Amino acid sequence: MTMSASILVVDDEEVMRDSCQRILSPMGGEVCTAPDGSSALAAMEQDRHDIVIADLRMPGIDGMELLRKIRESWPETIVVVITGYATVESAVEAMRRGAYDFLPKPFTPDELRAIVGRALEKNELVVRNRFLSEEMQARTGMEEIIGRSKAMQPVFSLVAKVGPTDSTVLITGESGTGKELVARAIHRRSERRDKPFVVADCGALVENLFESELFGHVKGAFTGATVTKHGRFELANGGTIFFDEIGSISMSVQSKLLRAIQEREVTKVGSSQPASVDVRIIAATNSNLKDMIQKGRFRDDLYYRLSVVPMTLPPLRERREDIPALANHFLKEYGRKRRKDIAGITPEAIRVLVSYGWPGNVRELENTIERAVVLAERPVIGVEDLIYQGISTAGERRQDHKGQGHLAEVEETQIAKALETFSGNKTRASEFLGIDRKTLLRKIRKYGTGA
Repeated sequence: MTMSASILVVDDEEVMRDSCQRILSPMGGEVCTAPDGSSALAAMEQDRHDIVIADLRMPGIDGMELLRKIRESWPETIVVVITGYATVESAVEAMRRGAYDFLPKPFTPDELRAIVGRALEKNELVVRNRFLSEEMQARTGMEEIIGRSKAMQPVFSLVAKVGPTDSTVLITGESGTGKELVARAIHRRSERRDKPFVVADCGALVENLFESELFGHVKGAFTGATVTKHGRFELANGGTIFFDEIGSISMSVQSKLLRAIQEREVTKVGSSQPASVDVRIIAATNSNLKDMIQKGRFRDDLYYRLSVVPMTLPPLRERREDIPALANHFLKEYGRKRRKDIAGITPEAIRVLVSYGWPGNVRELENTIERAVVLAERPVIGVEDLIYQGISTAGERRQDHKGQGHLAEVEETQIAKALETFSGNKTRASEFLGIDRKTLLRKIRKYGTGA
């Protein structure tokens, strides 16, 4: 039984409620009871249950009406109906209205456990499918870490060693160095590889909703909480939860996160009922957490909980020999996505890429190649296709006076293309070109483009 799942048994006969509770409680999780449909709905409003086992014949709100209301308000909840008046017609009607299954009275403990076991398996699929689209969107298509440089060898070695364990890992490194990619590689090498890998982007989550995102909330817990929601911990149950930019969370959330890691249980916002979770923790940051501890901005006890196995990723400027392989990988990837047949990158363009400092690391290189693929008009990427910001300067150092004029012409053309692509939207064009909006406006004035 999934430990975070909860069951509500609804029957007007006390002996039936007590019997079901005794049979199901040893399976784990939480088993609650309600004597009628009204009480069941009130219980669902307080703390949504994953599975409801309801008698069809009850005074007031009967099982059929309760099924209808649950399907309307909590469509992910699984409903199993039971009755002592079993007929083919009532079974068909209950299934037609959305019941998961039908169990006639009298039934044996094994029959009840079997049907609940199947319902729990379905519930687990329902919960995990909720993050599936997000998980698929997060994939870059690069299933393994690319690089053979000396600087990356300690990373490969540590991933291989720590992957099969359940140890908590803290990955540090500059933005864009591939911390999430390494976290996924660790997950794929673990025994949890077939379970969820759930990302909690601490830097992107809104502060006042952070607790809800991590731990979930019950319906009505706050304004806008119209349905009960599972948090990232519950979604990751059995698998791995990855906290990206862990240094971004406030001290109050740090305290609650520490408690969740220590106790291996979470409590939804608006609820007092804790739920057990089985997750592996991997965290990442581009901040100096030790410095933050000294400044009173990060808890030292949380730091020591997270840094059981510390790992540092080198910036791209310290692994320049990996740049050609990375660039060609991204070239193939975006050539396929954009349906453009780009044969390769010229040696001069490779030299420019290798000589550039890459303050945005691998992510910046990826964005650069994507832009080059989109804007390229020839089957081979050249220096002129890389023109923007710092790379423009790197290229100009290798050109004579005539070449500098040519590069300016190319830059003007690229800006004009970007403005045309985004219908004159300067904000989107600047993001696409990898420059800030003020720089774009300055260059537009310089070239008289799109004025």
